[in-house]
Amino acid sequence: MTTNQEIAVLYDEDAIAERVDAIAHAIAAAKPQRLLVVAVLKGSFVFAADLIRAMHRAGLAPEMEFIHLSSYGAGTKSSGTVEILRDIESDVSGRDVLLVDDILESGRTLSYARDLIASRGAMSVAIAALLDKPGHRVADLQADYVGFTCPDKFVVGYGMDAAHAFRQLPYIGCLAEAEQ
Repeated sequence: MTTNQEIAVLYDEDAIAERVDAIAHAIAAAKPQRLLVVAVLKGSFVFAADLIRAMHRAGLAPEMEFIHLSSYGAGTKSSGTVEILRDIESDVSGRDVLLVDDILESGRTLSYARDLIASRGAMSVAIAALLDKPGHRVADLQADYVGFTCPDKFVVGYGMDAAHAFRQLPYIGCLAEAEQ
């Protein structure tokens, strides 16, 4: 994988910033109690960072945690099995929890994470997904907050990668030669 491949921009920096701000304001309007934001690593880290800063501007002061789940391994398609690589450390009992992920596709990973957090006593578990790809959904799951509905393309940038490349891009795009 070379980093000089041609990338078609799907969502530019301004469009992303506008959606992140809108999501933060919608979350603030829901008036969460003792909000704990749980970013699903690795792909969501840029979105999660921008989102909690936007939440601050919207008047919220959430705590932040990270969970590292994997259902892809080294591939571009979900294996169907979710594995916890790193768990959260915070007690979620009686708290509103917001799971933040880069992309909601099959729904397996976020469904697993939502059920795990709920089973630990969270008052509520909401989901914020930067991208929603409903065409491949196998789990009965919808995000509470969505940045964009994404076309059926393999996307990179803004934290999302292809073989560990392209996470640094400030926009979301698709590789010109990527196969689905």
